[in-house]
Amino acid sequence: MEAAPEITYRKIIHIDMDAFYASVEQRDNPEYRGKPLVVGGLPEGRGGVVATASYEARKFGIRSAMPSKQALKLCPHAIFVRPRFEAYKEVSKRIREIFSRYTDLIEPLSLDEAYLDVTQDKLQIGSALEIARRIKAAIKNELQLTASAGVSINKFVAKIASDINKPDGLKFIGPSSVEAFMEQLPVAKFYGVGKVTSEKMKKMGLFIGVDLKNLSEAELSKSFGKSGRFYYQIVRGIDNREVQPNRETKSLAAEDTFAYDLSTMEEMEAELDKISKLVYERLLKKNLKGRTITLKVKYSNFKQITRNKSFPIPLADLETINATAKQLLKIIFSETHRVRLLGISLSNFGELDTRPKGNKNADQLKLF
Repeated sequence: MEAAPEITYRKIIHIDMDAFYASVEQRDNPEYRGKPLVVGGLPEGRGGVVATASYEARKFGIRSAMPSKQALKLCPHAIFVRPRFEAYKEVSKRIREIFSRYTDLIEPLSLDEAYLDVTQDKLQIGSALEIARRIKAAIKNELQLTASAGVSINKFVAKIASDINKPDGLKFIGPSSVEAFMEQLPVAKFYGVGKVTSEKMKKMGLFIGVDLKNLSEAELSKSFGKSGRFYYQIVRGIDNREVQPNRETKSLAAEDTFAYDLSTMEEMEAELDKISKLVYERLLKKNLKGRTITLKVKYSNFKQITRNKSFPIPLADLETINATAKQLLKIIFSETHRVRLLGISLSNFGELDTRPKGNKNADQLKLF
């Protein structure tokens, strides 16, 4: 008899920084250490929302995306500070440099979390669990911050695992344990299950993974559409999604999903300044100009819209890209809609103008 083929599994690590913004602030400002710290909008005036809270603040019930006014009521002696995004991005860059010592298959989800595929690691360590330990140690020793890690055979389970022993946690769910783990997982933890879907599942008597497992794929698809097929597979430990190292860079576009929803024009314009610069740099690198500038906006309810403006001749200057994106944003801006993602892209490309620089009039362009 022929031996059964050996099953090979991916080795996936999900790294999630602990209270990232707040931890950076406490690291850089000793007076904040050991105290309830809230990073986000200030509670004065219209108030903002909490981007993240230190673990000292979380003991009072303060959570991300909570209105800052509510956070202040829960903990009147909390310290509120505005986010320093440039500082967090610099730290995030250094964290990714640590990741790259072990693998080039890195899929950032935000500034403070990422998937790593270490099936074939650069240092030939072989153990994903040992690599996760080394990454956590490097982050602590070199950056004085802590991270939690989940290690498993696929992205879904690794992400769930990283949240189990926070802060400074490490959880391994091996191949033989995945299906049993999924059977006991509350349905609210499943990808795509929000409040509405969770309530629907409860009414159907679906509370944990094994309840979903008792339904056929056809039954799940009938009740939950395309997500039904995903639930059917994942409760059996099947998640074939690959780690996508180019996730953040798509064509000549740049976008950012924020740690908390933006509500003011000032916040959004500040983000557009950064995104415009990324697009501009990529245009220069590719030696291209684009005729159409598109603004992408995703709201907190996940509704997504795009608006664009086309120009008669190709352009590649930062000022026009930035100003156009802001003009498009003003057209659709509403104080009642919070924004979780902004993106800018250029299309309808043309080669950069190689005419002598003295011929300026040929490339002059009014914004509107």
